[in-house]
Amino acid sequence: MSMLTPPGMGGKYRITGNAYPRMRRPRSRRRIILLVVASVAALGLIGWGTMQLIDVFTGGEKKAVAGGKHPDCKPAGTPAAVPGKKLPKPSAIKVNVYNATARSGLAKQVADELKKRGFTVVQSTNAPKEYDKKVKAAALLVGAPKSLDTQLPVLGTQLKGAEKKADARAGQDVDLIIGDAFKSLDAKKDADTALATLAKPAPAPSGDKC
Repeated sequence: MSMLTPPGMGGKYRITGNAYPRMRRPRSRRRIILLVVASVAALGLIGWGTMQLIDVFTGGEKKAVAGGKHPDCKPAGTPAAVPGKKLPKPSAIKVNVYNATARSGLAKQVADELKKRGFTVVQSTNAPKEYDKKVKAAALLVGAPKSLDTQLPVLGTQLKGAEKKADARAGQDVDLIIGDAFKSLDAKKDADTALATLAKPAPAPSGDKC
């Protein structure tokens, strides 16, 4: 046995020349896999714990949201009152009803219904040439510039989807021009609800986002 042979080898390994036997045991692959799995699990637990802390400190606001909508959000099309403006009553609004479609009888039909709802109808007839067959929306509401936040919003509660426009007129009359998409005025109960909301909107807390 050579003097360079480690004791206990029993002569099984012999060192010759410059080559030395490898003394370390090979690493276990199973141990490495277990370490990787444990690391991933630890990271997952840390992330879950972080989300729980965020939910605690935010008061669980997300749980109060139903269907992805904030409880204070109003649906599109809900009328909003203009701050600092006193809205006129329907009886104080003088309306000209014009039919810009190819369907006959609509102007009188709408005018009669507006009268029943308290509006003052001045006339009902075919639309002027500048609007005849040119209104694609359900209706176009036209008035003086100051009517955009007074008469027209009130008149607009009777028909969702009506567009508003100001012209150079100086009078108090406003026009309801019936367009191609018109089917009918909104149901009276819906119009009354929209009018009540317009007059007394529910205050929204500052800083809320929809």
